[in-house]
Parts: sequence; C-alpha cells; structure tokens
Amino acid sequence: MAVSKLRKGNRAAPVVEINMIPLIDVSLVLLIIFMVMTPFLVQQQIKINLPHSTSSTEGADRPIVITVQREGEISLNGHPVPASGLEDELRTEIGSANERPILIQADRETALEKVVAVMDIAKRLQIGKLGIAVEQPK
Repeated sequence: MAVSKLRKGNRAAPVVEINMIPLIDVSLVLLIIFMVMTPFLVQQQIKINLPHSTSSTEGADRPIVITVQREGEISLNGHPVPASGLEDELRTEIGSANERPILIQADRETALEKVVAVMDIAKRLQIGKLGIAVEQPK
C-alpha cells in the first residue's frame, strides 16, 4: 500500500487509491475460464444435407417419444396431441406392428396419474417395449 505524506500540519495522512491490478487479474482469469468452457457447454451439431429416398422407412428400434409436461399437456414426437386423441394418434403412428418401443418423457413434477394414463393407453395397444426417460446422476 502506498503511503505518502501530505503536510497538514505535522500529521501524515494516507492517500487512498483503489488498486486496479487485482481486479484486472480476476477479470482476465474469468474470461479465460469462460472461453475454455464455452465449447463444452454449447452442443455443436454438424449440418448435413442428406439425400432423399421415396422408399425409406423408420427403423423398428427408433422409439416413439411421448412427452408429458407439468401442466398435463401431451406431445407425440414433438407435436401437441390432446389427451383424448392420444390413443388414435398413437395407433396410426405404430401401424400394424407393435414392435416400435415407446419412450415416455415426463416432467419431475407431473402428476403420476397422467403418466399412468399414457402407460395404460400403451398397454391397450399391446406395445411390446415401454420405457421411461430418466436423467443420469452427475
């Protein structure tokens, strides 16, 4: 700390200044941390223009995703579906073969009743594979 003597009579008074060097050091360290961490936090996707085919079909192992939100809204493969029409939409989605698995993604705070209703519809349609999406522990 720099102390200089100011003459006001016989007393010496310290000169108070804010030292900016530690603030700049901390700012630069934080900037470097953010620069290093940003590529890990942002998922980069490679965009590929795939060729089109008229005879292609979805694989049997690709799941049908049913999302149940906290308020009870239901989505089938990302498209909103009313709860009363879920069975009909699901029936047309799976077609005649019941081999495609169904994956239920439900919000943590969703009422269990809504998830059980979706599972009941899958059971009525005699779906062979039914799964519930969970988050891996960190």
